[in-house]
Order: sequence, then C-alpha cells, then structure tokens
Amino acid sequence: MKFFQQFFLALLTVLLCAFLPYFFDSFNYLTAGFAKSKVGFDSVLATTPAVNPTQTSSLVQQSQALYEAGQFIEGVQLLKKAVAKFKATNDVLNEAIALSNLSLAYQQLGQWQEAAEAIAQSIKLLQSLKDADSSQVFAQALDVRGGLELAQGQNEAALSTWQSAAKIYQRLDDISALVRNRIKQAQAMQALGNYLQADKTLTSVREILQKQPDSPVKATGLYSLGNVLRSLGYLDDSYKTLEESYSVARQVKDAIAQSNALISLGNTARAQIYAQFSLGNSSSAKDLTQTAIQYYQQAALVASAKPTVRLLAQLNLLRLLVEQEQFSTAKALLPQIQSQIDSLPPSRTAVNYRINFAQSLSKMIQNEVQPKDVAKMLAQAVQVAKSLKDERTESYALGTLGGLYEQSGQLADAKSLTQQALVKAEFLDAQDIAYQWHWQMGRILQKQSNILPATDAYNRAYNALKSLRNDLVAINPDIQFSFRESVEPVYRQYVDLLLQLQENTLQKPDNLVQARQVIESLQLAELDNFFRSPCLLPRVDLDKLVEKEKSTVVIYPIILDNRLEIITRLPGQDAIYRKTTKVPKDVLENVVEQLRKDLPIASREPDVKQHSQQLYDWLIKPIESDLRNADITSLVFVLDGSLRNIPMAILYDRQQQKYLIEKYAISLMPGLQLLDPKPLHNVRLNALIAGVEQERLIEGKSFPELSNVTQELKLVQSEVKSSKELLNQEFTKANLQKQIQSTPFSVVHLATHGQFSSDIEQTYILTWDSLLKARELDNLLRARGESRRGTIELLVLSACKTATGDKRAALGLAGVAIWAGARSTLATLWTVDDEYTSDFMGELYRQLNARVTKAQALQRAQLAILAKENRPYFWAPYVLVGNWL
Repeated sequence: MKFFQQFFLALLTVLLCAFLPYFFDSFNYLTAGFAKSKVGFDSVLATTPAVNPTQTSSLVQQSQALYEAGQFIEGVQLLKKAVAKFKATNDVLNEAIALSNLSLAYQQLGQWQEAAEAIAQSIKLLQSLKDADSSQVFAQALDVRGGLELAQGQNEAALSTWQSAAKIYQRLDDISALVRNRIKQAQAMQALGNYLQADKTLTSVREILQKQPDSPVKATGLYSLGNVLRSLGYLDDSYKTLEESYSVARQVKDAIAQSNALISLGNTARAQIYAQFSLGNSSSAKDLTQTAIQYYQQAALVASAKPTVRLLAQLNLLRLLVEQEQFSTAKALLPQIQSQIDSLPPSRTAVNYRINFAQSLSKMIQNEVQPKDVAKMLAQAVQVAKSLKDERTESYALGTLGGLYEQSGQLADAKSLTQQALVKAEFLDAQDIAYQWHWQMGRILQKQSNILPATDAYNRAYNALKSLRNDLVAINPDIQFSFRESVEPVYRQYVDLLLQLQENTLQKPDNLVQARQVIESLQLAELDNFFRSPCLLPRVDLDKLVEKEKSTVVIYPIILDNRLEIITRLPGQDAIYRKTTKVPKDVLENVVEQLRKDLPIASREPDVKQHSQQLYDWLIKPIESDLRNADITSLVFVLDGSLRNIPMAILYDRQQQKYLIEKYAISLMPGLQLLDPKPLHNVRLNALIAGVEQERLIEGKSFPELSNVTQELKLVQSEVKSSKELLNQEFTKANLQKQIQSTPFSVVHLATHGQFSSDIEQTYILTWDSLLKARELDNLLRARGESRRGTIELLVLSACKTATGDKRAALGLAGVAIWAGARSTLATLWTVDDEYTSDFMGELYRQLNARVTKAQALQRAQLAILAKENRPYFWAPYVLVGNWL
C-alpha cells in the first residue's frame, strides 16, 4: 500500500497536465490542475504490490503510462485485460483497483454508462473485503464515483459519496487524501448553493494544510485549494493560497510544483483582469495583465526540465498577450511554441495543445499570421485525435477548424466540418461542446440566408445550454469570466432570429412566446453565473398571472445590436405584442450610461430629464396607447442589460410632463419564472431594523457617516406593530443571524452602506465590524430553513449603491433579491443621506399598513417626496425587485 499511496500523490499534479480544458472557444486557458477538469480526476490508482510479478502487473503499468499520455482508448483495452486476469486468479483487491482505473479512463472518454458500471463493480468487490488495504482503496473508489456523479450533475449524490470516503480517510489518518476529498466536497456544496458550508469546508482545509510541515504534498494541496477557490469565484483567496503554495514549493525545491503554482497564479491574475474590466477599473486591469505575464514567464523558466509544463505556461502567456492585443510580443513566442508542439508524441495533450495554439493564432490573422498555417495546425490535431480514436477531442478539433473556415468566409467547408463535429459530440452526448457546434451551425446557416434552418440550429444550442444548467460552471470554471462571449450571444442571437421571422405587429404567438422564454432563460443563466451555482427553479405560469392581475402588464425590453424590441402581454387578450424601436445598441447604452452617471448628482436634473425623455420615447411611447386602452395601473419590467442600472420611475413623458412613476406603480423582476408573487394580505408587520450610522473603516474601505439613520429607524418603528433594533455596535453579523433565527420577522430593514456589483465578491452590506458578502447574506437570511423562507416578506436596503463604473452592477441587486429568500427587496441604486430618505421610509410603511400592494406603496412614497422635491436624485433611487403585490 505504501507504493499505492506514493503513486497516488506523485501523479496528482503530473497526470492532469495532459488534460486541457477544451470546452469553450473563448478564453480557453490551459491549467495544470484538476479544477479545470470536468470530472476532477486525481490519478490512476496503482495496484497493490504483487508477490510474484506477472504479465498482469505489466498490463497495469502500461495502462498507467497510456493514461498519463492521454491515450485512453488503448488504456481501456489493457485495463479490460487486467480486470479479466485478476478475476481469473481471484485477486479481488487488484481487480477492484483495475475497475476503478477503468472507470476513470471511461470518464475521460465521456462514456458515462461504462464508467458507472465499472466503478459499481469495483465498489461491490471492495465491500466484500475487510482488511486495512481494502479500506483505503475503497475510499479511493468512492472518490472516483463522486467525481462521476458530479460530472453528471448529481451534486447531492457526489457530496454524500465524498463524505463517506472522508470518514474512512479520517479513520486511517490519511491527511493528504482527506484534504483532496474535502476540496471536492466544497465543489459539490457550491454546486448545491450551500455557500456557507463550502466556505467552512475550504477554511478547514486551509487550516489543516497550514499545520503540516513544508513538503511537496503540502505545496500540492495548497495548489489544488487555490485552483478550486478560483473556480468558485474567490479570487483574492485563490491568489493568497497559490502564493503560499509557491512559497512552500520553493522551500522544498520542487520545480514542478513551483511551475504549477506560478501557472495558476497567472490564471488567477487573468481572472482578476476581467473582473476589473467589468468593474470599469482599466488601470488595475492593466497592472494585473503585467503581473500575469510575469507569472507565466517565470513558470516557463522554472519548468525548463519539464517540457509539457513549460509549453503550458507559454500557451497561457500567448493567449493572454493576444487577448490584450500585445501582438508584437506574442509573435516572438510563436517559433518557440511551434517547435515544441511539433515534437510532442501523439496524445490528447498534443491535440489540445494544437487546438489552443490555433485558437490564439486565429486571433492574429490580421497580424501576419496566415489562415493556412492555422488550418494546418488544426488539421494535424484532427489527424492525431483520429489516430487515438478519441472522438471527443476529434469533435473539438473539427469544430474549431470549422470555425476558422467560418471566419474566413468559406461557408460550405465550415458547414461540413461543423456537421462532422456535431455528429461526434451528439453521439457522445457531450452537450458542453455540442452547444458550440449548434451555435456555429446557426451562424453559418444565417450567413447563407437559410433563416429557418439557422433558427432550428440556435434552438438546439439553446436547449443544450439549458440541459447544462446545473454544471455549466463545473465544466469550465472560467465560464464566469467569458459568459458574455461564449454563452450570452447564443441567447441574444436566437431571439434576434425568432423576431426576424415575424411579419407584422400581431405576430405568430409561438415565436414571440419562445423569444420571451429565451430572454428569461438568459436572466436565469446570468444569475447562475453570478452565484456560480444554479438559481431557483421556475415557479409560476406567467400568462395565468397576467390574466389574474387585470391592471398589470409585464414588459420585456430586449436589447439587440440594431434595435430595441419590446414584448408585452396585456391582460384579457390572447395575443402577445411586439413593438420595435430602431435604435442601435451602442446608442441606447450610451444614453443609459450617461443617465446613470447623472442621477446620483442632484444638480444634474436638466441632463437627467433630457436623457430620460429619450428613453421614454424608445421604451414606453411605442406601447403607450395599448397601456392606456387596457386601463393599466402597474408595470412590471423584466429588464435587459444596461437598463437594469437605472430606475424606470424616472422615464419622462415630455408631452404630459410627467415621470413614469406619476402614471404607474412600477416594479422589477429578474424573471417571472423565478418568484411566485403573492399579495401582502393580513400580514402582521414586525420588523428587524438595523443600521450603521457612524463612520467606519472595514477591510481597507472607508464608509462615511450616515447622519439620518437613527431618524429613519425611529420612523420605521413608529409604523410597524413590533420591532427589534440593532444600531451601530449591536449590528454585527452574529447578532443579525441570532435575531433572524429566533423570530419570524416579516420585514428586515437595513439602513447601512452597501454595494451591488457584477462581481459577487464586491456585492456586500456593511455591518459594524465586517462586510456581509452576498453569499453570506444568502445563507444568513435563509438560515431559518426552507419551510420558513416566506416569512421575510420584505427586505429593505436603504443606503446601498451600484458599483461605480460597473455596467452590469444591478446584477448584484438581482442576485441578492433572489437568493436572500425574501418575497420582495426594496433597495437604492445610489446613496441619499438626507431627511427625505427618512420621510420616504416613514411614508412607505404607512402605505404598507394601508393594505395597498408593495408597488403602490412605493409609488405613493415616491410621489410624496416628489411633491416636496422635484429633483430625481432625492426620490428616484428606490427600486422594488420581486413580488409587487
């Protein structure tokens, strides 16, 4: 067994250098760690030492070499022979180990049924044994089964399986295996939305590792932890952990571990680059780019004795340079990379390195790179994959080559290659790559003016993405940073095609219903991506809801490249309506962005009115008569893109000289499939009210005094039947959790600084002594358990703002609103520390006590302030998300 343990640890890093992520075309970075693998393999299991070495032992050793080289078909054949020979000699333990190995190889080939059968047979054999050796092998087999379950979206089963394995590792005092196991458990917890458990598990892993003496095992454990933290979106923690891994690796003089840590540090820095770009921090992004470049360069130098790791670092460096358009520096790398790739032996690694290289080259075609050279590289990848009989990798190579032909306008060849790639992906049921080829086929057919077949191809891509919903991020952790390039366009382009099929205003309802469904699915996918796990499941029938609420209309604005589409369904009518405003996306977004900048500045009222008039003309005027004729009094918006960053209340009707809030009660929904709206009937308003009034400095961030918090809380208390107050020092995370768990509050009112951002780590609420992050808020507010989630009817966040420069910041508000578990969330888009805020909150609760809907209460409270102060800065920051009834 000692040989088995040593082999297991030694291969943890080395083996997986062979398995590149080949799932997405955009930002397709390579990694040396299991965090990027769909299954998350640790290694091939070794056999136990044989007393009399036989041909069987040789078969197993050969299969291990083939697995390490990425030659899985040949490995499967040898392992089958080994299984048969062990069975013939009644060597149950080694038969079980060979079956576990066989399952791992099948998983790499995407042959899930065969993998499941092999691991089930292995576990059954091991359950018949009782000795110490079999206990550790049994735990390893459970780890393999857990990986298979996670890969197939069976997150609860995977977690349970890994927890069973952990008990064995604890009993055996196998610290290194326990660390790896707990890292996997955290991935499953995250996929299930159990963020608090995942965080606690990762914290315990870090504590275990820090207690260990410096060793290659410790360096590898920290490296694995750092990769998983990155995949879960904890970028700062990932960076710190990987730095520690690198430090330990240097201390023990492990060059490969150093290189792996440096590569992962580069990958984390690269993830931070895109996070900073999304937040509008271009200067920070530029600094991080240079940092990532240095990490990759250093990794290549340190790994001089390990060519595949050196090449890995150089390919990552090339991709980063190309993305940042540093083409002259990138060109200097090409000869070095080309010579190394040409010398690679046939393997999945060789195929994936060629594909990765070709993808970078294809983005340099306008910079002295010839398309024929890229095509040659991809053709070689196809041939190597064919020789390996690796159909999954062959599919990816064929599809990538088809994309190159699409890029160069050779549509017939592009179509043929894409079809070949599709056949192989569909045969393997590899939806993670099949959706890309359906999408690619749709684009090709659209360019050939075959609109109906193109629409069908997009529908297939859309359905494939829906089927991947539970493990899209698990398949490729980098998807969070490439969502806008590799996922979102599928939805938008599909909607565009669906609406192109319409001939007039009163259209085929099927296509409009589908367009509406697709845009809601995009909203859901964005929230999944934000939280790195699946969001709430659909709950309501939209059309029945509209029929029931006779005075309410739901409005879907859809931003497309060359126009704004507005889809509505009016109560009492069967038809769904579509209106089109011919305004280019960039023009609309510029107006929205300027309005967003002007709104938090009280003196810019004239500019606000000018821009809000323009938006009213684009968004409301086309449906104005329909709303009037149907006697609509409430508007529910399912907003798209940048429109989510501004309150709809400020849209201004220049003819009537009225803001939209003066005509309608207004609310927002992230998607009507997400929440089940219910009226606030006969609910006793008892509130937990909390706030931070004094100036604070937390985690390096300075928060100014909010001088009106005490007055605001007093006004709220005067309007509710009972309340509990946590002010300043009393408003801690622990006290908040204690109160929520002990009392069924219908309202939670937090008057404190907060920020909404498209980066989940930058979405937080200030307590007295800490920043309550979005994931923590989710766990805290839902701590009462599923059966009592509905007890929080209204969550009020009265001094929050959207992150400056972040064009998708309102995604953070939508995420908090959905995952907090409250029926409704009322929040501010910018902070107003003024007596008008206190007056607004007092009026809001008076109206709620008057038994009007929440949307009407919000409208009346805003109108009360508007009557005193016309500038939108004071009355317009409030938005109601969720249940409007």
